[in-house]
Amino acid sequence: MLPEIKKQICTSIADFTLPAYHEIPDVGLYLEQTAKYISDYLAPVLAQPVTGSMISNYVKKGLIAKPVRKQYNREQIAQLIFIAAVKSVISMDDLHIVMNVQRTTYPSEIAYNYFCHEFRRILQHVFEHENVFDPLDPNATDEKIMLHNIIITVAHKVYLEKLVAALRAQKA
Repeated sequence: MLPEIKKQICTSIADFTLPAYHEIPDVGLYLEQTAKYISDYLAPVLAQPVTGSMISNYVKKGLIAKPVRKQYNREQIAQLIFIAAVKSVISMDDLHIVMNVQRTTYPSEIAYNYFCHEFRRILQHVFEHENVFDPLDPNATDEKIMLHNIIITVAHKVYLEKLVAALRAQKA
């Protein structure tokens, strides 16, 4: 892989950060304002922006509470940021289970801030290829690093699916 491409990839997330819970507006944002707010923050890591129809769908599916007077509050926005970030690796049904576990385990602010911290830390870890691949491997080409990351992604997705299935079975 060309050094310019590697530099461009790493630079794309170098300054990535999500707002801390207390930084999320709690004045109430309307649907399109909420979608833009979330999309602006997640632009460096999302392939497509969050849309109003996506948010409405999450409300219909019961992932987040209905807006009050058509406005989304801080807690709902934090939940939507989480959903938008993870929806590509977890089904909506499984997301219900994960979010219910979070709701019964930690207050929203603690859970959200932990998610933000870990998301940033792990993104940086993955984008700094030296820490992801065995540094003693003299054949650690960019292509091998890419394959390594694909395999890690699949392994984590399999683990997540099995964990959620166990939680679902425990609930039944």
